[in-house]
Formats: sequence, structure tokens, C-alpha cells
Amino acid sequence: MTKYAVAIGCGGTIGAAWCAAVLHSLAEQTGIDPREADVLQGTSGGAEMVTMLAGGVGVQELVDMHRGVARDVRLQAHIAATPRSYPLVPRPGMLNPRLLWTHTGHARATGLAPIGRSDPTWLQDLADAFSDNAGRLPHPNTRMVAFDFLAGERVAFGAPDAPSATAGEALRASWAVPGWMPPVAIGDRRFVDGGVASTASVDLINAADADTVFVIAPMASPAGCRAPGVAGVTEQVLLRRPMSRVLATEIATARKRGMHVVPILASRADLAGLGANFMNRGHRRAAFEAAMISAPTTVRKALTISEDS
Repeated sequence: MTKYAVAIGCGGTIGAAWCAAVLHSLAEQTGIDPREADVLQGTSGGAEMVTMLAGGVGVQELVDMHRGVARDVRLQAHIAATPRSYPLVPRPGMLNPRLLWTHTGHARATGLAPIGRSDPTWLQDLADAFSDNAGRLPHPNTRMVAFDFLAGERVAFGAPDAPSATAGEALRASWAVPGWMPPVAIGDRRFVDGGVASTASVDLINAADADTVFVIAPMASPAGCRAPGVAGVTEQVLLRRPMSRVLATEIATARKRGMHVVPILASRADLAGLGANFMNRGHRRAAFEAAMISAPTTVRKALTISEDS
């Protein structure tokens, strides 16, 4: 392997906990340090993870943060600021009803979403803690994906052709869940969570960027995998199944470009520990510990399948 990328998808509070466990298993089984990836790309909760990795936080430090034993005061402050499990009542109004006629899937539904009111300061604080005075993260190729809901297109902030943005702006934009967090204005454009258009936007990484892409996607799964119970059925139908289909198409596109893609997706065993509400702050620690048990098998299978394909 000469050049590799790590793309971490959306997943909120619980998804980020699972991603930390997956990164730990991936490092143990391959020796890869994600901080050394040629490209670090994140979407929503994945952008939160990428911010820390790009700031120099190691995998073991992420594990310690989720277990409440981190020594870095920046990580202590961040985990303490985990957002509430449910949003504030949003403001009336719709983001962009025209998306109903121009887009499909979650991007279409975004057009009808109201204006979120939850405070994104905790995200800005995280970015500021690891950025320089100009708002740049130490890793030279850090990308965070957001969705311009007026233009109807994804933007990977940090990519060569992307608009200029500070790490804090990009992180808040990538995490701006419609109806939960407020849209983020950058220049003359307005952005919400990149996950509304794609869970990981693998197709935005080109063959010139990396030969191999490790995709860590908590909101995507192999066919038929879902969280237990009625809530799991609802989550699968409304979120997981369509996100998995979009990701599969993007992976096929990347492979046609000659790139080696290693998808690490949430398995049935993973989802049994994570639950259906990926914003459930009170379940974060239990979900993380469950993921530390299930993730090694998930990663091992993903690596094996990748070698055989």
C-alpha cells in the first residue's frame, strides 16, 4: 500500500463511539495509524472523529476518552459536552422545498426540514482546541463533507477544489443535522449535515488521492442487518437501508477508478450493542464497550473479504 485514505461516515454520538472501537481494532490488526493517512475524510459524526485524528489524537486516546480516563483536557471537555439525546423544538420553516423535485432520498427530505436550534458551540470548541490561529488542523489533507442545501450539492471542505473554510466552520457544517442543528453559512453558501446526501461520500476521494480507502460507516450495513426491536426496523427502513445503497454505489464507483476499498460496516452484532437511537447520550458508554467486543470480528471480516475481492 502506497497511499491510503480513511473515510469515516455519519453516525452521531453512538456512531462515533463505534468508530473509535473500529479504529482501535483496525490499528491492532493492520498496524495502521489513521493519523498518518494521506487523506482523512469525515462526514457529520465522522468529521468530529477526523477533527481529533487530524489534530494528532491517537487511537488509544480516543478509547480513553470514551472510557472517561483521557488525560488530555481537550478530550475531557469534548466528551463532557456530548449533545443531548433529542433536539430542541426547531423553528418553523423549510430549508429548500425545491429539493423535492431535484433530488432523491434523504437529500429530498432535507428540503422540508425545519431550522434546527441546538447549540453547535461544542463542535466549534473542539475544532478550535486542535487548530492553529488561522483555523487550520495539523493534518494537511483533512476533509469534512457538508451539503449545500440551496445548490443541492456536496462539498468536501479541505479538498483542493473546495471553498475556503476554517476547521470550525467545516465541522459545524458537516454536523448540522437538519431540524437539529442550525444551518451554517460559509461565504455566500449555506450548509447542513453531509450525511443527508451520503453517509461517507467515498466517491469524492479520487485515485490521485489514495490507492486504498478504509471506509468506516456506522450508518451502513450488509443487507438484512439492523438493530433489534421495532425501533431497529424503523431505523433500517428510514436510514440504514437507503444509506447502505448509496454507499454501495459509491464504493463501486471508486473501485472502477482502480482504487482498493475496504468497507467496514456495522454488523448485526455491532447493532445489537449500539441500539437504534444513534444520538442517545445516556447509552454512549455502554455502546462503546459493546463495540470494543464486537468490532474486532467486524474488522477482521472486512479485511478478509477485501483481500479475497
